[in-house]
Amino acid sequence: MIPRTRSLMAVILGVALLIPAVNAAEDWPAVPPEEPPADWGPVGINFEDIDYPWPVHYLELNRFGEKMLMAYMDIQPTGRPNGQTIVWQHGHNVYAEAYVNTYAILAEAGFRVIAPDRIGYAKSSKAEVPYNFGFVASNMKALIDHLGLDEVAIVGHSMGGMVVSRFAMQYPDVVSHVVMVNQIGLTDQRQSRPWSDPWAGEPGVQSYQSILRSFQRYYPREWPPEQLMYVKRAYGQTLSGGYPHYARVRRLVGAMMYEDPVVYDWQHIATKALVMGGEQDLLADNFVMRATHVHNELQNSALLLYPEVGHNPHVEIPEQFHADLIRFLVSDPDEPASSWK
Repeated sequence: MIPRTRSLMAVILGVALLIPAVNAAEDWPAVPPEEPPADWGPVGINFEDIDYPWPVHYLELNRFGEKMLMAYMDIQPTGRPNGQTIVWQHGHNVYAEAYVNTYAILAEAGFRVIAPDRIGYAKSSKAEVPYNFGFVASNMKALIDHLGLDEVAIVGHSMGGMVVSRFAMQYPDVVSHVVMVNQIGLTDQRQSRPWSDPWAGEPGVQSYQSILRSFQRYYPREWPPEQLMYVKRAYGQTLSGGYPHYARVRRLVGAMMYEDPVVYDWQHIATKALVMGGEQDLLADNFVMRATHVHNELQNSALLLYPEVGHNPHVEIPEQFHADLIRFLVSDPDEPASSWK
């Protein structure tokens, strides 16, 4: 736990000394360019040319009759260890490396952080298989078992919130706390549109403009210039020779949000839970109502929403977000979630 005499701002300011500055090599413009710069080159679909701030390890899995490798970072505490381990699940448009500032803050607060790239993302295998959240949760459990962990706290942002929902339902005995940050998949999409075959036809190539728009939607107030790095990487993958395969995998991964909703999982989760996020999340119609529904479905949860903040509160309001997150994670797992503040 962070000593009461230290402010979280001191921890955040110290982050720059704890990890390499991932954006230091770029001078990101305040306004994103209308077209991709001419010097933006290809990026390998397995991020072969992207370095992570901590060592990357690989867990070998055998799923659907084939070998897969799941990449992950195992980040040790840099502050006084508190004995807790967090498994962090990333969103759909990014990957484990996109949350390095958060990991550094959590590590300074005494947590061990396990940050995997799920199968289908970044440095992990790009398997053409029928993805579902049971598969993803099983891979997460395999990693926890591989590391010899008896109990973890789990945090999922965006699509990662769907992952931790399924995991908390299926593996409650190993979870002390569960946090869902601006979770997507808040409705059963099968009730609003018919099924489409993710294996049919070619998925096509995403344009720079469509990639940029998908990231701009996360920020209703002000565009953080350094976020252009993730646009550059995603666009660079479209220039890679491996992109046609990667695009098919992306389509298969996305299909599980339709085919395997988690909206029926929440009522079965008794673990101490926190539903949190920015109220102005443009990825959902009426996010406040949807997040409140998740909170009401869970057996033991608290709800924390930030006005005038969008899909990425860890970027928009890092001090407040991390202070709240840490305060919840160090709270007694046996005490009601309603009393965590």
